[in-house]
Amino acid sequence: MAHDGQDMTLVQAPVLLDDLLGLTAAAVPPVEAVLEKAKDAVRALVSDNDRVCAALVEQHQTASHGLAWLATYTQSLQQMQKWAEALNAQGKFGETEQLIHQIAFGEYLCQIYGGIQMNQGEILRLQDMGLSQDDMLGQMEPAIQTLTQGGNTQGARTRLVELMQEQSANITVGASGLDEELEMIREQFRRYAVDKVEPFAHEWHLKDELIPMEVINELAEMGVFGLTIPEEFGGFGLSKASMCVVSEELSRGYIGVGSLGTRSEIAAELIIAGGTQEQKEKWLPRIASAETLPTAVFTEPNTGSDLGSLRTRAVKDENGDYKVTGNKTWITHAARTQIMTLMARTDPNTTDYKGLSMFLAEKTPGDDANPFPTDGMTGGEIEVLGYRGMKEYELAFDDFHVKGENLLGGEEGKGFKQLMETFESARIQTAARAIGVAQSALDISMQYAQDRKQFGKALINFPRVSSKLAMMAVEIMVARQLTYFSAFEKDDGRRCDVEAGMAKLLGARVAWAAADNGLQIHGGNGFALEYKISRVLCDARILNIFEGAAEIQAQVIARRLLG
Repeated sequence: MAHDGQDMTLVQAPVLLDDLLGLTAAAVPPVEAVLEKAKDAVRALVSDNDRVCAALVEQHQTASHGLAWLATYTQSLQQMQKWAEALNAQGKFGETEQLIHQIAFGEYLCQIYGGIQMNQGEILRLQDMGLSQDDMLGQMEPAIQTLTQGGNTQGARTRLVELMQEQSANITVGASGLDEELEMIREQFRRYAVDKVEPFAHEWHLKDELIPMEVINELAEMGVFGLTIPEEFGGFGLSKASMCVVSEELSRGYIGVGSLGTRSEIAAELIIAGGTQEQKEKWLPRIASAETLPTAVFTEPNTGSDLGSLRTRAVKDENGDYKVTGNKTWITHAARTQIMTLMARTDPNTTDYKGLSMFLAEKTPGDDANPFPTDGMTGGEIEVLGYRGMKEYELAFDDFHVKGENLLGGEEGKGFKQLMETFESARIQTAARAIGVAQSALDISMQYAQDRKQFGKALINFPRVSSKLAMMAVEIMVARQLTYFSAFEKDDGRRCDVEAGMAKLLGARVAWAAADNGLQIHGGNGFALEYKISRVLCDARILNIFEGAAEIQAQVIARRLLG
């Protein structure tokens, strides 16, 4: 497809549709080839005697983490191509979808060649991974040249935003590609968020209030806490993909509400994967009904992401019960929950993950006056910028009593392995929350750009404003397809730690970019607490840190890729 270098949109008429899908299909193999060259180059950097060396991976961290980002971009383009081809086969690949597709390819191909935005301050270039100019020039296939030149243009972005305004009643910008049942679930939770969450979320945030129990009870009635728990244990037995849709739409209303289900998801996953039959029968129905609200108690003040060096001790007494002593921090929703998935060291002779065990530690819910009434534990609130609806706490345990029957799986030393088995689901869920936060930023900013007049016209009519909105919509769809792919892999029983990590890695960056650009569209008003975008910015920032900081996430992906 020829072009003369002018600012043009590839998709100008339906006759070019086959050209677009053909171009994007032809662009994927050269990117895959560059990824393979990068793997070889990075493997050579970090190997000692043909074995990947942890010390060398750390020494060459930029190259290693860059490989993770390049792989994430490659997977993103692969999933966008599958999305486009599937919609086209169904007759649903309209102008909006075509524009999203060409802009995504145009932008990500340009970044692969010129520099991948790992975050707002770090750009990864192919030479950082040891690739040569010849390796880079190998990308300059005709299809890639056409897409980088004409895919993500001012004209394409402007037209996309015009369509977004015309289709403002649609729940998503462009078809998600999910089936009718999942879209019905989306619609149900979108309606709930619009009616019961969005009107109150900003006040909850500004007053730093806990999400009302009324909301938790309503979510319980809707099945949020038992969504993926098997029916035999009182849940709905639905897919991880359904969890994504629910988390996405609730987080779009308020990340705190979207995150309520995360604690139940982690606890249920731990019990399903590692619990005894008795533990499953006792706890899963209670978690599914929200009779029991769980909280995750893993992180310690001096360990952060280094879970293997946890120091909290659990000592077995003569009755077969345990006494827990130690400190924990960044414990979400700790006060009014009834059970803690608590990780502690049961083997004092170890200093790594091998001596860790997981407990289902029972406690009495507290209130504002006395948040931690249970003997043996005390706590204090950590004041935070955002992500406020459940509150964060530091906890101290001093001979805190845990029943022996509440040792997960009935066997010591399995805690770290049990936790690792939950990370796929947790990161998929976090990626979905990130999409919701990004979508919230787009919703708020789009409305503001339409309403706010400057120099005699609405902000949305200024090209750099509309371009920001267009890129939000495009990257939300890219992150969405990557997240759904990881969920489908999980549902099909395949290992998906890399895919889930990629979805979380990209989703968190997309959420922050959307919130940051959204605040920029608001100008000075965005910096005022009364405007919702200020809350969304604070909420978006945490996504790059919890459930595995971006750097840890990239490290994990790189180690798996290098094998």
